[in-house]
Amino acid sequence: MNRRNLVSAAVAALFFGATALPAIAQSAETAKTTTHSKTTTHSVHRQRGADGLVDKTVTGPKGGVTTVDRSRGADGVVDKTVTGPKGGVTTVDRSRGADGAIDSTITNAKGGVSTVDRSKNADGTTNAIATNAKGGVSTVQRSRDATGAVDAVRTGPNGGTTVVDRTKNADGTTDKVVTTTRP
Repeated sequence: MNRRNLVSAAVAALFFGATALPAIAQSAETAKTTTHSKTTTHSVHRQRGADGLVDKTVTGPKGGVTTVDRSRGADGVVDKTVTGPKGGVTTVDRSRGADGAIDSTITNAKGGVSTVDRSKNADGTTNAIATNAKGGVSTVQRSRDATGAVDAVRTGPNGGTTVVDRTKNADGTTDKVVTTTRP
């Protein structure tokens, strides 16, 4: 009789462990994920400045504030100054080149200077030569083919190239083949 009660108690314990404990564990897990979830919020406030251009203030989820101040330069092109949450200032100075393309000079918060020199082609496409703050040069050469699609050859600062060959179809859609060659 004692043995029978012991076996019954063991079977009851196994049954309870197999059915009730996973449900209890699952409700405890659910409670954990619910109580530890975080809600983050960021905001973007845009306002028109005295010069008529739209400036913005971004407040991040940790309270950091970034401001973007746009202004029109003497040449009529829009420049901008970005002040980051730690006080770093990045400036983007755009200018119109002799061929009408917009060039830019970017000075980052640590003093590095990057430039983008654009030039217009006879077919209406725009080429670009970008020099990064470390002196690396990237180029993009665009051309328009017989179908009117714009093809491009991109060369990165380490010498890798990417060729983008587009073709316009009779139904107006465009096919694209990209060939990348690593340095």
